[in-house]
Amino acid sequence: MENFTPYSAFSGGLLIGVSSLLLLLFNGRIAGISGMMSGLIKAPRNEIYWRAAFLAGIVLGAFLFHQIKPDFYQSRINFPIPLLTLGGFLVGFGTRMGNGCTSGHAVCGIARLSLRSIVATAVFMTTGFMTVFVVRHLIG
Repeated sequence: MENFTPYSAFSGGLLIGVSSLLLLLFNGRIAGISGMMSGLIKAPRNEIYWRAAFLAGIVLGAFLFHQIKPDFYQSRINFPIPLLTLGGFLVGFGTRMGNGCTSGHAVCGIARLSLRSIVATAVFMTTGFMTVFVVRHLIG
């Protein structure tokens, strides 16, 4: 494994868990990012503000982390735009097909012992493992 960073991974997971817990305690809402995004488009006005604030916090947190540790993550340069577009489309399709995204199912759904979320998480983790195996070991 290359560049394993247990402290930042633990810190990031802790922040995700705490923010999900706070959203549930103070708003009674599950922190599913895809649901928040789609809710920005079709939600009533009083629902838009907390969704926008939560999503802005995600972007702001990433920006601030990059300002503090600019060399922590190196962006991949010259990645083919068609592959990025296809990847984005497949993520969106999978999110709709699975009735939620990884944050909603894995972080919040498993914590609530939702069978649907446990199965969805097992499926997307297995698919991810198989994809990495094929790309790294079979294709090269």
